[in-house]
Amino acid sequence: MAYRRKDSPYWWIKYTDANGKTAYETTGTADRKEAEAFEAKRRLEVHQQRKWGIQPEHTFDELMVRYLEATNDEVRSPERTAFAVKRLQPYFTGKVLERLNRADISGYIEMRKRAKVGPATINRELDMLSAAINYARKRWDWNIGNPCSGMSLRQPEGRLRWISRAEADALISEAEQDRKSPHLADFIRAALNTGCRKGELLELSWDRVDLREGLIYLEGHHTKSGKRRVVPLNEEARKAMLGRARFRAQFCPASPWVFAHQDGERVKFMQKGFQSACRRAGIEQFRVHDLRHTCASWMVQQGASMMEVRDVLGHSSIEMTERYAHLAPERLKSAVGVLDRLRSGYVERERGQGLM
Repeated sequence: MAYRRKDSPYWWIKYTDANGKTAYETTGTADRKEAEAFEAKRRLEVHQQRKWGIQPEHTFDELMVRYLEATNDEVRSPERTAFAVKRLQPYFTGKVLERLNRADISGYIEMRKRAKVGPATINRELDMLSAAINYARKRWDWNIGNPCSGMSLRQPEGRLRWISRAEADALISEAEQDRKSPHLADFIRAALNTGCRKGELLELSWDRVDLREGLIYLEGHHTKSGKRRVVPLNEEARKAMLGRARFRAQFCPASPWVFAHQDGERVKFMQKGFQSACRRAGIEQFRVHDLRHTCASWMVQQGASMMEVRDVLGHSSIEMTERYAHLAPERLKSAVGVLDRLRSGYVERERGQGLM
Protein backbone atom coordinates (compact mmCIF):
# COMPACT_ATOMS: atom_id res chain seq x y z
CA MET A 1 0.00 0.00 0.00
CA ALA A 2 1.24 3.49 -0.85
CA TYR A 3 2.29 5.63 2.10
CA ARG A 4 3.64 9.13 2.81
CA ARG A 5 6.99 10.10 4.31
CA LYS A 6 7.71 13.28 6.20
CA ASP A 7 10.84 13.99 4.14
CA SER A 8 9.15 13.67 0.73
CA PRO A 9 6.16 15.30 -1.03
CA TYR A 10 5.54 12.06 -2.96
CA TRP A 11 3.83 8.78 -2.18
CA TRP A 12 6.12 5.80 -1.54
CA ILE A 13 5.53 2.06 -1.89
CA LYS A 14 6.88 -0.98 -0.09
CA TYR A 15 7.03 -4.39 -1.76
CA THR A 16 9.04 -7.59 -2.00
CA ASP A 17 11.27 -7.68 -5.09
CA ALA A 18 12.07 -10.68 -7.29
CA ASN A 19 14.99 -11.63 -5.01
CA GLY A 20 12.77 -11.76 -1.93
CA LYS A 21 14.11 -8.54 -0.47
CA THR A 22 11.99 -5.71 0.89
CA ALA A 23 12.12 -2.73 -1.45
CA TYR A 24 11.15 0.88 -0.75
CA GLU A 25 10.55 3.16 -3.72
CA THR A 26 9.23 6.62 -4.43
CA THR A 27 6.40 6.80 -6.95
CA GLY A 28 7.40 10.32 -7.94
CA THR A 29 3.83 11.57 -7.66
CA ALA A 30 1.77 13.36 -5.02
CA ASP A 31 -1.44 11.90 -6.46
CA ARG A 32 -2.58 8.82 -4.52
CA LYS A 33 -4.37 7.14 -7.45
CA GLU A 34 -1.30 7.52 -9.64
CA ALA A 35 0.83 6.11 -6.82
CA GLU A 36 -1.44 3.09 -6.47
CA ALA A 37 -1.28 2.50 -10.24
CA PHE A 38 2.50 2.66 -10.04
CA GLU A 39 2.47 0.15 -7.19
CA ALA A 40 0.27 -2.26 -9.18
CA LYS A 41 2.64 -1.98 -12.15
CA ARG A 42 5.65 -2.70 -9.97
CA ARG A 43 4.02 -5.74 -8.33
CA LEU A 44 3.06 -7.11 -11.77
CA GLU A 45 6.65 -6.73 -12.94
CA VAL A 46 7.93 -8.61 -9.89
CA HIS A 47 5.40 -11.41 -10.52
CA GLN A 48 6.42 -11.70 -14.19
CA GLN A 49 10.07 -11.72 -13.24
CA ARG A 50 9.59 -14.49 -10.67
CA LYS A 51 7.18 -16.62 -12.74
CA TRP A 52 8.64 -16.32 -16.23
CA GLY A 53 11.95 -14.50 -15.82
CA ILE A 54 10.65 -11.45 -17.69
CA GLN A 55 12.77 -8.44 -16.84
CA PRO A 56 10.82 -5.22 -16.20
CA GLU A 57 11.06 -2.41 -18.71
CA HIS A 58 11.68 1.18 -17.70
CA THR A 59 10.56 4.36 -19.41
CA PHE A 60 12.24 7.72 -19.73
CA ASP A 61 9.52 9.27 -17.57
CA GLU A 62 10.08 6.76 -14.77
CA LEU A 63 13.81 7.39 -14.93
CA MET A 64 13.44 11.16 -14.69
CA VAL A 65 10.98 11.05 -11.80
CA ARG A 66 13.14 8.72 -9.74
CA TYR A 67 16.43 10.41 -10.67
CA LEU A 68 15.25 13.91 -9.76
CA GLU A 69 13.84 12.66 -6.47
CA ALA A 70 16.98 10.70 -5.59
CA THR A 71 19.52 13.39 -6.50
CA ASN A 72 17.74 16.59 -5.52
CA ASP A 73 20.22 17.15 -2.69
CA GLU A 74 23.24 15.89 -4.64
CA VAL A 75 23.32 17.81 -7.92
CA ARG A 76 25.07 21.17 -7.91
CA SER A 77 22.29 22.94 -9.79
CA PRO A 78 18.81 21.36 -9.44
CA GLU A 79 17.36 24.23 -11.48
CA ARG A 80 19.62 23.49 -14.45
CA THR A 81 18.85 19.78 -14.20
CA ALA A 82 15.10 20.45 -14.19
CA PHE A 83 15.52 22.76 -17.19
CA ALA A 84 17.32 20.01 -19.13
CA VAL A 85 14.54 17.53 -18.30
CA LYS A 86 11.98 20.02 -19.60
CA ARG A 87 13.80 20.11 -22.95
CA LEU A 88 14.28 16.33 -23.14
CA GLN A 89 10.76 15.33 -22.16
CA PRO A 90 8.76 16.18 -25.32
CA TYR A 91 11.01 13.94 -27.43
CA PHE A 92 11.76 11.07 -25.05
CA THR A 93 8.53 10.79 -23.06
CA GLY A 94 7.09 7.26 -23.24
CA LYS A 95 10.25 5.77 -24.75
CA VAL A 96 11.39 2.47 -23.24
CA LEU A 97 14.99 2.71 -22.07
CA GLU A 98 15.76 -0.92 -22.86
CA ARG A 99 15.05 -0.12 -26.52
CA LEU A 100 16.64 3.33 -26.60
CA ASN A 101 19.44 3.51 -29.20
CA ARG A 102 21.83 5.92 -30.89
CA ALA A 103 19.32 6.62 -33.65
CA ASP A 104 17.00 8.07 -30.97
CA ILE A 105 19.81 10.27 -29.65
CA SER A 106 20.69 11.40 -33.17
CA GLY A 107 17.05 12.25 -33.77
CA TYR A 108 16.99 14.41 -30.66
CA ILE A 109 20.18 16.18 -31.72
CA GLU A 110 18.76 16.97 -35.16
CA MET A 111 15.52 18.23 -33.64
CA ARG A 112 17.43 20.61 -31.34
CA LYS A 113 19.64 21.77 -34.22
CA ARG A 114 16.56 22.66 -36.24
CA ALA A 115 15.44 24.77 -33.29
CA LYS A 116 18.74 26.70 -33.65
CA VAL A 117 20.09 25.38 -30.35
CA GLY A 118 23.89 25.43 -30.04
CA PRO A 119 26.17 22.41 -29.50
CA ALA A 120 27.03 23.37 -25.91
CA THR A 121 23.36 23.43 -24.87
CA ILE A 122 22.60 20.14 -26.63
CA ASN A 123 25.61 18.53 -24.96
CA ARG A 124 24.45 19.71 -21.53
CA GLU A 125 21.02 18.18 -22.10
CA LEU A 126 22.46 14.86 -23.26
CA ASP A 127 24.96 14.89 -20.38
CA MET A 128 22.04 15.12 -17.98
CA LEU A 129 20.27 12.16 -19.63
CA SER A 130 23.52 10.19 -19.63
CA ALA A 131 24.06 10.93 -15.93
CA ALA A 132 20.54 9.73 -15.10
CA ILE A 133 21.02 6.50 -17.08
CA ASN A 134 24.37 5.81 -15.41
CA TYR A 135 22.83 6.51 -12.00
CA ALA A 136 20.07 3.96 -12.65
CA ARG A 137 22.58 1.38 -13.88
CA LYS A 138 24.82 1.82 -10.86
CA ARG A 139 22.37 2.46 -8.02
CA TRP A 140 19.29 0.49 -9.09
CA ASP A 141 20.88 -2.26 -11.23
CA TRP A 142 18.77 -1.37 -14.25
CA ASN A 143 19.88 -3.50 -17.18
CA ILE A 144 19.92 -0.68 -19.74
CA GLY A 145 22.51 0.64 -22.14
CA ASN A 146 23.67 4.24 -22.44
CA PRO A 147 23.32 5.35 -26.09
CA CYS A 148 24.35 8.89 -25.11
CA SER A 149 27.94 7.75 -24.69
CA GLY A 150 30.17 9.17 -27.42
CA MET A 151 27.39 11.29 -28.94
CA SER A 152 28.59 14.70 -27.76
CA LEU A 153 28.89 17.38 -30.43
CA ARG A 154 32.09 19.22 -31.14
CA GLN A 155 31.87 22.66 -29.60
CA PRO A 156 33.46 25.80 -31.03
CA GLU A 157 35.96 27.64 -28.89
CA GLY A 158 34.15 29.19 -25.97
CA ARG A 159 33.08 32.80 -25.83
CA LEU A 160 35.61 35.08 -24.12
CA ARG A 161 34.37 38.55 -23.24
CA TRP A 162 36.10 40.81 -20.73
CA ILE A 163 36.11 44.49 -19.85
CA SER A 164 38.78 47.04 -18.98
CA ARG A 165 39.44 48.46 -15.52
CA ALA A 166 37.78 51.73 -16.54
CA GLU A 167 34.68 49.90 -17.75
CA ALA A 168 34.58 47.88 -14.53
CA ASP A 169 34.73 51.06 -12.44
CA ALA A 170 31.88 52.54 -14.47
CA LEU A 171 29.83 49.36 -14.04
CA ILE A 172 30.34 49.32 -10.26
CA SER A 173 29.46 53.00 -10.07
CA GLU A 174 26.17 52.40 -11.87
CA ALA A 175 25.43 49.34 -9.73
CA GLU A 176 25.87 51.45 -6.59
CA GLN A 177 22.99 53.65 -7.76
CA ASP A 178 20.58 50.70 -7.96
CA ARG A 179 18.45 50.96 -4.81
CA LYS A 180 16.48 47.85 -5.70
CA SER A 181 19.64 45.71 -5.72
CA PRO A 182 21.87 46.91 -2.85
CA HIS A 183 23.96 43.73 -3.21
CA LEU A 184 24.83 44.26 -6.88
CA ALA A 185 27.92 46.46 -6.56
CA ASP A 186 29.51 44.19 -3.96
CA PHE A 187 28.72 41.14 -6.06
CA ILE A 188 30.45 42.68 -9.08
CA ARG A 189 33.50 43.63 -6.98
CA ALA A 190 33.71 40.13 -5.54
CA ALA A 191 33.32 38.38 -8.91
CA LEU A 192 35.88 40.60 -10.62
CA ASN A 193 38.45 40.02 -7.91
CA THR A 194 37.96 36.36 -7.01
CA GLY A 195 36.94 34.80 -10.32
CA CYS A 196 34.19 32.89 -8.52
CA ARG A 197 31.19 31.69 -10.46
CA LYS A 198 27.81 33.30 -9.83
CA GLY A 199 26.53 30.27 -7.91
CA GLU A 200 29.66 30.06 -5.79
CA LEU A 201 29.12 33.63 -4.59
CA LEU A 202 25.33 33.62 -4.27
CA GLU A 203 25.47 30.40 -2.24
CA LEU A 204 28.33 31.63 -0.07
CA SER A 205 27.65 31.53 3.66
CA TRP A 206 29.48 33.54 6.34
CA ASP A 207 30.94 30.44 7.99
CA ARG A 208 33.10 29.97 4.88
CA VAL A 209 34.48 33.52 4.84
CA ASP A 210 37.63 34.24 6.85
CA LEU A 211 38.16 38.00 6.78
CA ARG A 212 41.15 37.83 9.14
CA GLU A 213 43.08 35.49 6.85
CA GLY A 214 41.49 36.91 3.71
CA LEU A 215 40.13 33.62 2.37
CA ILE A 216 36.93 32.07 1.03
CA TYR A 217 36.47 28.31 1.46
CA LEU A 218 34.50 26.38 -1.15
CA GLU A 219 33.65 22.73 -0.57
CA GLY A 220 33.27 20.23 -3.38
CA HIS A 221 29.48 20.49 -3.53
CA HIS A 222 29.80 24.25 -4.05
CA THR A 223 32.07 24.03 -7.12
CA LYS A 224 31.52 22.93 -10.71
CA SER A 225 34.55 20.63 -10.65
CA GLY A 226 33.38 18.96 -7.43
CA LYS A 227 36.71 19.76 -5.76
CA ARG A 228 37.18 21.96 -2.71
CA ARG A 229 38.98 25.24 -3.30
CA VAL A 230 40.38 28.12 -1.27
CA VAL A 231 40.00 31.56 -2.87
CA PRO A 232 42.14 34.46 -1.62
CA LEU A 233 40.61 37.88 -1.07
CA ASN A 234 42.49 40.91 -2.37
CA GLU A 235 41.64 44.39 -1.07
CA GLU A 236 38.74 44.92 -3.48
CA ALA A 237 37.21 41.52 -2.73
CA ARG A 238 37.64 42.15 0.99
CA LYS A 239 35.90 45.51 0.52
CA ALA A 240 32.96 43.68 -1.04
CA MET A 241 32.76 41.24 1.90
CA LEU A 242 32.87 44.08 4.41
CA GLY A 243 30.11 45.84 2.52
CA ARG A 244 27.93 42.73 2.84
CA ALA A 245 28.86 42.41 6.52
CA ARG A 246 27.66 45.95 7.21
CA PHE A 247 24.41 45.26 5.33
CA ARG A 248 23.88 42.10 7.38
CA ALA A 249 24.51 43.87 10.69
CA GLN A 250 21.96 46.54 9.79
CA PHE A 251 19.14 44.48 8.29
CA CYS A 252 19.50 40.71 8.82
CA PRO A 253 22.05 39.83 11.53
CA ALA A 254 20.82 36.23 11.73
CA SER A 255 21.14 35.50 8.02
CA PRO A 256 23.82 32.92 7.13
CA TRP A 257 24.16 34.24 3.56
CA VAL A 258 26.77 36.72 2.35
CA PHE A 259 24.49 37.94 -0.43
CA ALA A 260 21.11 38.31 1.26
CA HIS A 261 18.02 40.47 0.99
CA GLN A 262 16.85 42.60 3.91
CA ASP A 263 14.64 39.75 5.11
CA GLY A 264 17.69 37.49 5.33
CA GLU A 265 16.74 35.29 2.37
CA ARG A 266 19.48 34.40 -0.07
CA VAL A 267 19.78 36.41 -3.29
CA LYS A 268 19.07 34.01 -6.15
CA PHE A 269 18.67 36.24 -9.19
CA MET A 270 20.31 39.46 -10.33
CA GLN A 271 20.21 39.33 -14.12
CA LYS A 272 17.77 42.23 -14.56
CA GLY A 273 19.70 44.62 -12.31
CA PHE A 274 23.04 43.57 -13.78
CA GLN A 275 21.96 44.18 -17.36
CA SER A 276 20.44 47.55 -16.41
CA ALA A 277 23.77 48.60 -14.87
CA CYS A 278 25.60 47.45 -18.01
CA ARG A 279 23.32 49.55 -20.23
CA ARG A 280 23.79 52.64 -18.09
CA ALA A 281 27.56 52.11 -18.14
CA GLY A 282 27.55 51.73 -21.93
CA ILE A 283 28.80 48.12 -21.80
CA GLU A 284 27.30 45.85 -24.45
CA GLN A 285 27.10 42.06 -24.82
CA PHE A 286 28.35 41.45 -21.30
CA ARG A 287 26.99 38.70 -19.05
CA VAL A 288 27.37 37.91 -15.36
CA HIS A 289 29.71 35.00 -16.16
CA ASP A 290 31.94 37.41 -18.08
CA LEU A 291 33.00 38.90 -14.73
CA ARG A 292 34.87 35.62 -14.20
CA HIS A 293 36.46 35.89 -17.64
CA THR A 294 37.49 39.45 -16.80
CA CYS A 295 39.19 38.37 -13.58
CA ALA A 296 41.17 35.70 -15.43
CA SER A 297 42.09 38.13 -18.22
CA TRP A 298 43.37 40.73 -15.79
CA MET A 299 45.49 38.17 -13.95
CA VAL A 300 47.09 36.92 -17.17
CA GLN A 301 47.77 40.45 -18.39
CA GLN A 302 49.53 41.25 -15.12
CA GLY A 303 51.86 38.26 -15.43
CA ALA A 304 50.11 35.50 -13.46
CA SER A 305 51.05 32.03 -14.68
CA MET A 306 48.51 29.68 -16.24
CA MET A 307 48.87 27.39 -13.21
CA GLU A 308 48.09 30.24 -10.81
CA VAL A 309 45.05 31.31 -12.81
CA ARG A 310 43.86 27.70 -12.97
CA ASP A 311 44.07 27.31 -9.20
CA VAL A 312 42.27 30.58 -8.46
CA LEU A 313 39.43 29.87 -10.88
CA GLY A 314 39.23 26.18 -9.99
CA HIS A 315 39.49 24.85 -13.54
CA SER A 316 39.52 21.07 -13.78
CA SER A 317 42.34 21.16 -16.35
CA ILE A 318 45.04 23.54 -17.55
CA GLU A 319 43.53 23.34 -21.05
CA MET A 320 40.54 25.36 -19.86
CA THR A 321 42.86 28.06 -18.56
CA GLU A 322 44.99 28.24 -21.69
CA ARG A 323 42.26 30.03 -23.61
CA TYR A 324 43.44 33.16 -21.79
CA ALA A 325 47.07 32.69 -22.87
CA HIS A 326 46.73 34.97 -25.90
CA LEU A 327 46.19 37.91 -23.53
CA ALA A 328 49.88 37.82 -22.55
CA PRO A 329 51.63 38.47 -25.90
CA GLU A 330 54.71 39.88 -24.15
CA ARG A 331 55.51 36.39 -22.93
CA LEU A 332 55.47 35.13 -26.49
CA LYS A 333 57.74 37.96 -27.58
CA SER A 334 60.12 37.06 -24.79
CA ALA A 335 60.04 33.43 -25.85
CA VAL A 336 60.96 34.11 -29.48
CA GLY A 337 63.55 36.62 -28.26
CA VAL A 338 65.55 33.60 -27.13
CA LEU A 339 66.11 32.83 -30.80
CA ASP A 340 67.68 36.27 -31.34
CA ARG A 341 70.04 35.71 -28.43
CA LEU A 342 70.91 32.29 -29.78
CA ARG A 343 71.63 33.82 -33.18
CA SER A 344 73.81 36.54 -31.65
CA GLY A 345 75.82 34.00 -29.70
CA TYR A 346 76.33 31.92 -32.82
CA VAL A 347 77.54 34.94 -34.84
CA GLU A 348 79.98 35.97 -32.13
CA ARG A 349 81.48 32.47 -31.99
CA GLU A 350 81.81 32.32 -35.76
CA ARG A 351 83.56 35.67 -35.86
CA GLY A 352 85.87 34.69 -33.05
CA GLN A 353 86.94 31.65 -35.00
CA GLY A 354 87.45 33.72 -38.17
CA LEU A 355 84.76 31.89 -40.04
CA MET A 356 82.80 35.02 -40.94
